[in-house]
Amino acid sequence: MTDIIPTENAGISKMSINVEELAKSSCCDDFIEDEHVDKEMIKDQNDFKQPIASFASYNGPKEPCLDMEFDELEDAHACYNAYARRNGFSIRTSHSRLAKDKSVIGIEYVCSRDGFRHKSYQEKTYKNPKPAETRIGCKAIMGLKKVGLKWIVCKFKTEHNHDLLSPRSTSLLRGHRVVTSAQKSLIDTLNKSGVPPRKIMSVLSEKSGGDYNVGCIAKDVQNYLGNRRRFLFGEGDAQKMYNYFLERQSKNPGFVYAIQVDENGYMGNCFWADARSRVAYQYFGDVVTFDATYLTNCYKMPFVPFTGVNHHHQSVMFGCALLVNEMVESYMWLLKTWLEAMLGRAPSTIITDDDKVMSKAIAEVLPNTTHRLCLWHVLQKVPEHLAYIYNKYPSFQIDFRHCIHNTITIEEFEMEWSEIVGKYELGENDWLKKLYMRREKWMPAYLRTTFCAGMSTTQRSESMNKFFKDYVRSSTMVSDFVYQYEKALDARYFKEKERDVKTKTSKPIIKTCYKMEVEAAKVYTRESFLMFQEELFNSQNYHSSKHREEGGVKIYRVALHGRESPFYEVAFEVLEKKATCTCHKFEFVGILCRHILQIFLKKSLVDTIPQHYVLERWTINAKSRIIHGISSDDIQVETQNSSNLMRNSLMLQFYEVVEVGCQSKRKYDHFSISLQKLHHEILTMDDDCHKDINDANVGSAEGPVLNSQVLSNLAFTLQDPPHVSCRGKPKSLRQKNPKENQAIKKRTCSICKKTGHVRTKCPSHKQARDISNTNLRPTNLGLIDQQSLVKCSLPTMEYPFTTTFDMSQDHVCSSTIVDIGADNINAYGTH
Repeated sequence: MTDIIPTENAGISKMSINVEELAKSSCCDDFIEDEHVDKEMIKDQNDFKQPIASFASYNGPKEPCLDMEFDELEDAHACYNAYARRNGFSIRTSHSRLAKDKSVIGIEYVCSRDGFRHKSYQEKTYKNPKPAETRIGCKAIMGLKKVGLKWIVCKFKTEHNHDLLSPRSTSLLRGHRVVTSAQKSLIDTLNKSGVPPRKIMSVLSEKSGGDYNVGCIAKDVQNYLGNRRRFLFGEGDAQKMYNYFLERQSKNPGFVYAIQVDENGYMGNCFWADARSRVAYQYFGDVVTFDATYLTNCYKMPFVPFTGVNHHHQSVMFGCALLVNEMVESYMWLLKTWLEAMLGRAPSTIITDDDKVMSKAIAEVLPNTTHRLCLWHVLQKVPEHLAYIYNKYPSFQIDFRHCIHNTITIEEFEMEWSEIVGKYELGENDWLKKLYMRREKWMPAYLRTTFCAGMSTTQRSESMNKFFKDYVRSSTMVSDFVYQYEKALDARYFKEKERDVKTKTSKPIIKTCYKMEVEAAKVYTRESFLMFQEELFNSQNYHSSKHREEGGVKIYRVALHGRESPFYEVAFEVLEKKATCTCHKFEFVGILCRHILQIFLKKSLVDTIPQHYVLERWTINAKSRIIHGISSDDIQVETQNSSNLMRNSLMLQFYEVVEVGCQSKRKYDHFSISLQKLHHEILTMDDDCHKDINDANVGSAEGPVLNSQVLSNLAFTLQDPPHVSCRGKPKSLRQKNPKENQAIKKRTCSICKKTGHVRTKCPSHKQARDISNTNLRPTNLGLIDQQSLVKCSLPTMEYPFTTTFDMSQDHVCSSTIVDIGADNINAYGTH
């Protein structure tokens, strides 16, 4: 496969999508022509573009009649359509007559229930039930012919052979439903924000004042979005994503991406990172989590985010990728590309799940990086491989958890591990042996001295996956995914800015009288300070005693007041004011632990924090250092004259006027009349408006174009990866652990000895009991004797509430069992 790694200044291929055309669909069902019509002079409605105009532009009589004249065909259609809406039916175009020059000289508008379904549709076999009949031969019609420059009603019938709807219900008819341009704009905005179609309809209903006022139904919204998706698929999903990358890079030269392409031009692995992520890595890239268990697109390509933690202890992205497979070659390509994008700086620690392929790639590309396994994923596999131990020894789980989580030093862990192996006879367990051989990668006692910013699992990556669920779904296309990723990233950085402002504009509550705490409040970010404050405050609950002295280093034992154990040993160097605790919290998290702070309290070193104990990554000024080699300044392409900014500005002004205009009937009438007048004036300026906007767009685009003359470094259209289709809603977007995919053991009935149900749901037991309850009523027990029970082929009844059944074939009716599926729900039918 070949890679596409563009230069820093790649140009942009402009692309326009006419969204209006996506929503156009025929409002008519099947069509059958009348036999008396001259087919040479008639053009089918599917070949005739119906003029679209609102009734507001027609100011003539509202009730159509014979010999009525119209200046424009749009006025005639608007008049009859409004008449149909008031009277409870919808219309469609039946026939149109053309002159020799192909101009329209005649047209017929009929009731939507005119004609009959074509025979070809009646003979067609449907997988699902046949759709209901909508055409029943209604004769209501309005025919027009062109005489000179006027359109005259030459045929008009008002009789219907069906019930008419109320004006309110008429809005649900197909002919009166339309998704307006304003609604399309709102639907596109909500869809880009990750709002599902069912909630989009709720927003439209709320904005319109009720479902009946929307003008369309949920199906219309789904059809509009579906047509839009099909249009994008026709253009090429992968190619559209590639164009988006070019556009992003033209606006921000610090944006980088790389795409693998096979020999047939199909998209392979893809990686991208913006300037903010690359700069953030230079500040907080010492610890990275790497996870590939989230499926976010219709191609089922794993989403692989590189995640870290910033100075506010928030998750931060360092780039991401979409992989076509999870082979060693894919991971090696991704790690090399990511490392190059991060200016060649490798992280000090990387945390992944327990995956052999991933481990091999990391060892090859990042040999000097400490590779740590996610503790949660490791412990999840223990019940799977040691299930027999869990069942045989209930105390094993408690002992094992204590060995993992409560051992501080390596010596304590080794001792307890040996005791567990001997106590539960696990010396010959191969899986446990392999796990023990890799203990340096996952065991907390071995990793306490390694800085991990407080992370021991890939929870950061998984929390980001959960965060992305609000923006993407399993059916999301890759071109839409990269756009949604950008929006999600903006939301994350916005939260970071909120924390920055909160830290700089507020003062935390001080809990102690030590100057050290006041200094920490000025240096640390708010979240980091709260962690330090908790350690400092709790250090007052501990006491310390000198245990020994080794070469100028004093060893203290620190424990809670009134207790001698558990204790922690703190090695303190008086001259350099350096201390090391056996809990190794500072080495692991970067915040001083309460045990070291207790020694500082004892030595009266509480005026200031030693500088070597203040990590820059947790401070307010963590991002003050200038990063060379990455262009982080975004180029502002949109000017004040651009279409988007003008639309947003007008919308804000319009909302303010609307709030005032709806305060009284007088203000409403005045605003409505003025709005119609203003609308008419703006329509006459339509051509000039388009010219001004185009001139503004051209002027605003000159800057990026001049910076780079390379529009694309791809000489062919990028083909989409294989599409993975699935029926129904996916159960989960996350790839499951093998333990989660284990089949649930089916329960066995104690009566019939069959699987799939229990005694209380047994069909044989239930059938016999129902028959007994039907025939043996408490009021009639005295009339029933033993012979009648035998004649009815029922079991012997000794007492109404203590029934014994003979489960022989003579006494039990046969039954049919239909297994529905995974939920083990059975339906029984007797015969």
